[in-house]
Amino acid sequence: MRKHTETLPTKNRWLILSHGFNMDGRAASQTITDKIPYLLEAGIKPVVFSAITGIQDQRFPHRQFLAWGPAAFRFDFRHWIANQYGRGLLYKLLTRSVSILLAPFIGLEKFFLGYSSQWSWAMPAFTHGRQLIRDGKIDVVYSTGGAWSAHLAGLWLKKVTGVKWIVEVHDPLVIRKSPVDAGSERPKNRDAQFRQYLERQIIRYADYVWWFTEGAVHYAKARNPNLNTQGNARGFTVLPGANPPGGIITSKAHQYSDTLNLCHFGSLAKDRSLATILNALSSLLKKYPHAGRHIRVHAYGAPLDVLTLDAIKQYGFEDVLLAHGRLEKDSVSGKSGRERVVEKMQEADVLILLHGNDEWCAEYIPSKFYEYLWTGRPIWGIVHHNPQLDQMLSNRGAYLSHEGDLEGINMTLERIWLDWEQKHLPTPTGEAIGVNQAVATILGIVQTPVNSLNHHS
Repeated sequence: MRKHTETLPTKNRWLILSHGFNMDGRAASQTITDKIPYLLEAGIKPVVFSAITGIQDQRFPHRQFLAWGPAAFRFDFRHWIANQYGRGLLYKLLTRSVSILLAPFIGLEKFFLGYSSQWSWAMPAFTHGRQLIRDGKIDVVYSTGGAWSAHLAGLWLKKVTGVKWIVEVHDPLVIRKSPVDAGSERPKNRDAQFRQYLERQIIRYADYVWWFTEGAVHYAKARNPNLNTQGNARGFTVLPGANPPGGIITSKAHQYSDTLNLCHFGSLAKDRSLATILNALSSLLKKYPHAGRHIRVHAYGAPLDVLTLDAIKQYGFEDVLLAHGRLEKDSVSGKSGRERVVEKMQEADVLILLHGNDEWCAEYIPSKFYEYLWTGRPIWGIVHHNPQLDQMLSNRGAYLSHEGDLEGINMTLERIWLDWEQKHLPTPTGEAIGVNQAVATILGIVQTPVNSLNHHS
């Protein structure tokens, strides 16, 4: 196999601003780090600026900066210490000491500004980025997040230097309250006010900006009629996709055991709670009492939320729901957290995808969905106000329920139970969505001449 190569462009030196770059298992990190091999293949020469929270990349210049504000410093310091020394006694001693020392300054920062903690990382990113641009070493600034400090730094660089600026918005910057709310009204919260301002500035100054769902683009245009008009950012949708950790996952024939294992991966909260599953399970056991001996719900990646804890106590499900916590890198096997997670995903009978119940779900698709697609395991998606995600799940033969439809959720769990009893769980249809298609879309639309992504034999 050989690459079809075109003349390398003169605009291929990209400064990538990503606060959480190379943080194992973090969605905001994976979204950009998974793109890097394809960007390199396409002839892009990246320089990455990030916080100190991740592992320094050795393939290209990767500079890590401490944030200048006390709250962000505390956050970054905790992760840096964990990476260096683990989360044992030294971690607890040092992080507690730093928290005590910084507490009065963090209080003043919140009182005078009220922004989310990582905002101040924009300052060192801007300072060092401006120098690189003035030295003629950068053609394009690519801000991606995650933490909106990367976009703030990109905005400052655009205003000061006029550099070409492309923006990747992971989650909506403006959080709507209802289906009829476009998010145009001024929020009361100061951080929300600033995010609303930042979105307007991105659309005014960025050369290109993209979001990860059709809903996010729709509402951004509703708030900003100048989006996609001449002289303003051209907005579009990119499905971020995901790559299988460690390369292509080998397909494994599913082995049925005497237990139906329902597995959830990722964060939990009151608006995204396994209590939804436990409530349905309680109803199922009234109809099929023997199912209690065979069903287990597994939670990976996050502490249990308060609603889940209450449901466990209410139903006596202490032996039914098993909380495994976050899977970190295994020092014995050398497997990364992501690789260990994928192994557990493949062992599941059914993967649970909780979407949430907030209005912003219309603009959001959980990043775990794209990872789930690589595993070959059936997905049970409980979706809220997102026709795009509904369609993507339906196209792959997934179990589909809707948030708030208690009867429908109960019926779906019963269907899963009966399918498992008959050893007839569905095999997902369709293909996984890789990151290569996202990079191809981005490079094609921003019209940067690069090496062809195509391979010819």
